[in-house]
Amino acid sequence: MSTHPKRYEVLLVPAHVEDRGGASVADSAVRSAVVEWTGRYGESGYPRYEGHGIAADVDQETRTVEALLVDGRELDYGLVALVRDAPGS
Repeated sequence: MSTHPKRYEVLLVPAHVEDRGGASVADSAVRSAVVEWTGRYGESGYPRYEGHGIAADVDQETRTVEALLVDGRELDYGLVALVRDAPGS
């Protein structure tokens, strides 16, 4: 049985932003949320993390969001979901 991180921070960033002009990813995010592992797996087969209106299936090996719902809806076109270690983790 593998160990899953208890939480991540999910950042929703505009996809068209190629050069952030020195700004951090967090500064470029239009929304962010700390999500916690639910103990379940999503339909994608990856561990499900939820919190603050965001539900994400995260592949811990690649740190990729494999499935995502924002306030119960699919991610808007033009936004990309990124994950990083949650602050204080």
